[in-house]
Amino acid sequence: MPPIAIITDTDSSLPPDLAKQYNIVQVPIIVQFGEESFRDVYDIDNAAVFSRVDREGKLPSTAAPSPGNFVQAFQSAFDSGADQILCLTISSEMSAVYAAARTAADMFTDKTIKVVDSRSLAFGEGLMAIEAAKAIANGASIDEAVAAAEALRDRTHIFGALSTLKYLVMSGRVGHVAAGLASLLELKPILTLRNEKLEMLERVRTQSKAWARVIELAIEVTGGRAPEQLCILHVNVPEAASQFALQLRIAMPCPPEIRYVELTPGLSIHTGAGLVGVVLVTAK
Repeated sequence: MPPIAIITDTDSSLPPDLAKQYNIVQVPIIVQFGEESFRDVYDIDNAAVFSRVDREGKLPSTAAPSPGNFVQAFQSAFDSGADQILCLTISSEMSAVYAAARTAADMFTDKTIKVVDSRSLAFGEGLMAIEAAKAIANGASIDEAVAAAEALRDRTHIFGALSTLKYLVMSGRVGHVAAGLASLLELKPILTLRNEKLEMLERVRTQSKAWARVIELAIEVTGGRAPEQLCILHVNVPEAASQFALQLRIAMPCPPEIRYVELTPGLSIHTGAGLVGVVLVTAK
């Protein structure tokens, strides 16, 4: 364990191989089907979630980890040799994760634990955790690591297109009548990170136009330059994600490596299966 441990939550959508590579610990969001509880990533994945949702016709709920979950993670890090802990959480506008981590940190009165509200989500949050880990590996202090992560966040943009309103209807966010009209017109919501939350930016007709609009937005924020980093987001549709990436490469300059990252159930429950999008970091 490095002298400064990095801990985040599974809403960061960090793939396990990257979390392992950078020694980042993820505290799981809780997914609840009635009386049954599952640890996001560790106990359940999107395939299992949406198979059950489609079978039962009902979405599960999600809950932030308890302060006790963070206490366990913090104590384990210290027991493994860490001197300090940097904990990055999903935006406090989206979840109570930050509050739970802060409560846990306050129990370690003789230790240095810095809990930071990422003001981001999904792999935007994940990239911040990786950036902090890289800074620490290069000898940065905990405050310098936070500054590096926040500087990256300020250059990070997230856009996504929903393929269906089915799951938003289940969640109660869209009325059945409105959803029926939207289905008739094939309206596809475009989502983005705004005001520290995932919000609907606009709606367009058909999936092809939705993908084209997401690509337009990516080109706008990059100014036509190749982004420093580019990741394709999706929920349970890897083939669609690959098709979208091909269109993106044709439309704009891209870095040599494009990562594919699946939203974890703690977030995908709120978007539904079929989402395809992009996380990009603009060049300095």
